Amino acid sequence: MSYQRSNWLYSAISRKYGLAGLRYYSQKTPRAKAQSKIAQIDAQSQFSPALIDSFHRRHDYLRISLTERCNLRCFYCMPSEGVELSPADHILTDDEIIRLANLFVRSGVTKIRLTGGEPTVRKGLDGIIRRLNELRPLGLQSIGMTTNGIALHRRLPLYIENGLTHLNLSLDTLDPFKFEIMTRRPGHDAVLRSLSAALYSQGLRSVKLNVVIIKGLNDSEVLDFVKLTTDQNISVRFIEFMPFTGNKWDKAKMVPSSQLLDIISREYPSIIRAPDELNDTARSWKIPGHAGSLGFISSMSDHFCSSCNRLRLTADGQIKVCLFDAKEVSLRDEMRRGASDRELLNVIGRAVQGKQEKHAGMEDIDVITNRPMILIGGIQPRESGVRSLPRLSAQSFLLNNTPLLPHIHRRWSSSSSQSGLRLTHIGSDGRPCMVDVSGKDATKRSATASGRIYIPRSAYDLVTGSGNVDSTDETIQKARSKGDVMTVAQLAAIMGCKRTSDLIPLCHPIQISNVSVALTPERDVHPVAQPGDEGALEYSIKCTATVTCEGKTGVEMEALTAVSVGLLTVWDMLKAVAGKEMKIGEIIVAHKAGGKSVDFTRDP
Repeated sequence: MSYQRSNWLYSAISRKYGLAGLRYYSQKTPRAKAQSKIAQIDAQSQFSPALIDSFHRRHDYLRISLTERCNLRCFYCMPSEGVELSPADHILTDDEIIRLANLFVRSGVTKIRLTGGEPTVRKGLDGIIRRLNELRPLGLQSIGMTTNGIALHRRLPLYIENGLTHLNLSLDTLDPFKFEIMTRRPGHDAVLRSLSAALYSQGLRSVKLNVVIIKGLNDSEVLDFVKLTTDQNISVRFIEFMPFTGNKWDKAKMVPSSQLLDIISREYPSIIRAPDELNDTARSWKIPGHAGSLGFISSMSDHFCSSCNRLRLTADGQIKVCLFDAKEVSLRDEMRRGASDRELLNVIGRAVQGKQEKHAGMEDIDVITNRPMILIGGIQPRESGVRSLPRLSAQSFLLNNTPLLPHIHRRWSSSSSQSGLRLTHIGSDGRPCMVDVSGKDATKRSATASGRIYIPRSAYDLVTGSGNVDSTDETIQKARSKGDVMTVAQLAAIMGCKRTSDLIPLCHPIQISNVSVALTPERDVHPVAQPGDEGALEYSIKCTATVTCEGKTGVEMEALTAVSVGLLTVWDMLKAVAGKEMKIGEIIVAHKAGGKSVDFTRDP
């Protein structure tokens, strides 16, 4: 008899006859006795096999995302262009959340953490906490929440009264100005008030501060964060910068936990290893004499997959078994189809069985099809197209009346497009994808693009050798030391054209037949006037690039890339003499031929 079958049999006997029935059945054979003992332990612990994966990891920790919305725009969490929010009726209702939480707790989950988005922006959060607290007789031991703290300090007492036991606050800098750079929003003071309220709250079992460290941005503040543990019973946890869709992750910006520990050890040589909590993601350290502790979450440099006990429920009802795995299964759809708890548990079990032994290496993690961090919850298959709502006016934070950072507010909608047009690089599931050209015939294709850089008279004279150029001028000498402007820009344009697919993520690599680039100095060509222009420049350099190939897709992007790189190179070559005055613009596709779409030539 297989283990799975015998385990089912013993579970059935236990449900019908109790432990006495198990003891009677176990007297038949030694093997039956051993199997009975295992079944008795399972029956007493009430831990469902559905929450045990193929690597024998028991998942007793559930993270529930309550919303996809957030009142901050942290760059490592949310793409700069914003995210498409799920329609309201796709988000789990309070009753659906509690039903799933009840099922997970009855199956063995002892710890629930509420996340987002930002959980405090969900209406009725206090009621959700109160209803979760009613699951304690079923085995729930703790209710935690991870929050940015912006809207927390006044509501925290009510959350604690309703059952909140653990709180993690996210704060990546102690500098209020840097805070606005990292979050694209104000609110540093509000977070500090929430931190203070949490530390002085009697009902919380633990308060932790999560700090994502990014090289060149906030790594200089590590020791300042360590000082917070001197007098406060707080755990400061340093988190490695992790790759998610849209956050422009760069390995060079990640500071390994081992390096942070070295920095702290040099300042505090007496630092010692502290006991870790079971299945904890952080390696804990303690500085003798300090009230608090330190933790290092090294998801990238030294993963902890072997002890992972976490499952995630997204705001729109998908179960994710790994933060870095794009695969998801919809429990929401199953519930709304009328699935019983037993059927839901079977779906959960299949998802858990599909969990990998460990996630991919830091440079191989899927950041194309996986969700942005804020949507762990995220973009799900939609029938409709994607359109953006009108952008609100930009606001700026002023430092001594100087704009420090523009805050662009954008919200995305999932309404269907009235025109019926769709983006070719967005798949039917709403995710970015390459266009499949495998069924197309290879044909001769060409494209011509052009653009201009407008320059002052001094730069024009330097490029053309006309006029009176002061050869003794230091800036003129610096510009000339870089070489011939037009030749360098022409070479750069050709090289840029050949690297288009490396620069533009969803472009196909193309075998280019020919690239022709011309840069022409011009006079009396005026740029289109823009608000705030003080005076029109009369001199320019026009860059024209023609690209041809024998292929299955067009070369418009290659032509546009050539022109863009060529003009940027001119700017770089001339910035010593004209950096403040130059303007690049009017980059267009002037001509296109070949392929199924209609050939065209833009009027001059």
